[in-house]
Amino acid sequence: MGAGGNMSVRPAVKKSESKPDNRVPSSKPPFTLSQLKKAIPPHCFQRSVLRSFSYVVYDLTIAYVLYYIATTFFHLLPSPLSYLAWPIYGFVQGCVLTGVWVVAHECGHHAFSDYQWLDDLVGLVLHSCLLVPYFSWKYSHRRHHSNTGSLERDEVFVPKQKNQMPWFSKYLNNPLGRVITLTVTLTLGWPLYLMFNVSGRPYDRFASHYDPYGPIYTDRERLQIYISDAGVLAVTYGLYHLAAAKGLAWVLCVYGGPLLVVNAFLVLITYLQHTHASLPHYDSSEWDWLRGALATVDRDYGVLNKVFHHNSRSTPFVLTHVAHHLFSTMPHYHAMEATKAIKPVLGDYYHFDGTSVYKAAWREAKECIYVEPDEGDQNKGVFWYKNKL
Repeated sequence: MGAGGNMSVRPAVKKSESKPDNRVPSSKPPFTLSQLKKAIPPHCFQRSVLRSFSYVVYDLTIAYVLYYIATTFFHLLPSPLSYLAWPIYGFVQGCVLTGVWVVAHECGHHAFSDYQWLDDLVGLVLHSCLLVPYFSWKYSHRRHHSNTGSLERDEVFVPKQKNQMPWFSKYLNNPLGRVITLTVTLTLGWPLYLMFNVSGRPYDRFASHYDPYGPIYTDRERLQIYISDAGVLAVTYGLYHLAAAKGLAWVLCVYGGPLLVVNAFLVLITYLQHTHASLPHYDSSEWDWLRGALATVDRDYGVLNKVFHHNSRSTPFVLTHVAHHLFSTMPHYHAMEATKAIKPVLGDYYHFDGTSVYKAAWREAKECIYVEPDEGDQNKGVFWYKNKL
């Protein structure tokens, strides 16, 4: 995947990044994907096996050190301190393992190396260890990237129109309801999506990431769905034997707590990338790939930027998600440089929101309830988030 040098494209007027409520333009952009690609230095598209593996080694080393400290010293602490130490361990270890999740995500995009078999092998092992069906999610996530912003074909966090809202929505449109909604979403959202396609694209029959014959997958993909299921079952079997040997409480403290944090971060990050009052969604009369790819927002996670991924501040999951949607095979360690290169070309089409994560999650849960076109707007195929039920 190559690219040319810098280019001179007249950028749109740069909007202030301090005003997250300003809407991203929904009209056809004045630039093309190839023009954006030419603005990026060519080396940003080069994948290095050694550099990619360095993130795996770094993450797993930190994870092992945390595991060693917890299992070696926590039982020596007096009771009140041990009860406090395990939740802290679970959160910190979960943050580190979210970095591992991001590396596996890179593999699913063929952004880890130049060798597809190596990407799939590393991704299968890492994702299976986190109870994620690697190939199953790889294919559904690829379709999300192919259909971002489409109300009919996007795969995840597809917003509902007002007439599609369930009857109980009005009872949750209050502070207590938002607490309940966010809690359930962050704790159960990921497994419910994998098992039952909750918040995913509607299909005409039951859809599950564990079903090789479900409507999500084609005949050519079915064997790899079986392999994904086998990977998750193998790790589950190993956890069963660990529980038999060490006790269920040991497994829940050492593995279950961190996994809960990983799942929560995965859902939170994905939700915030695609849910914002300034982002448009499109029906089939207006949608095209480039406008859909631009309908996402970069966020800032503070110190966690370095954890997801550490010293680079360049993970495609947080600060550089717009660039990631435009060029998903680009390695994450080049994404920040690429983002800086394309921002002048994107102009108003680039959106960044520096609101703290917990405030942003609460605000989006309050303001982004359903989508509908603006009253009197001629572009009836462009939908915006509303909150008045």
